[in-house]
Amino acid sequence: MGLGGCIILIAAGAILTFATDWDMEGVNLDLVGIILMIVGLIGVTTFSSIARRRRVVVPPTTPVVSDEAHHHRRDGYSDGYGV
Repeated sequence: MGLGGCIILIAAGAILTFATDWDMEGVNLDLVGIILMIVGLIGVTTFSSIARRRRVVVPPTTPVVSDEAHHHRRDGYSDGYGV
């Protein structure tokens, strides 16, 4: 369940707890709403801790620059053997 599902659970629990006055026999809707809000909060904290662990900070790398030319001639004189 992602972050959106957790927020939906929190909202549904808050609606059941604070915005309704339904009476169902055998079911306490206030308690169900509180349980949904708690489960949603647990999901948000779990999701945020997992997302924080996935973020890896990689330091910027500096490119290696060589002083030599990239294309070498192999004619016998430029590599030091024909001097």
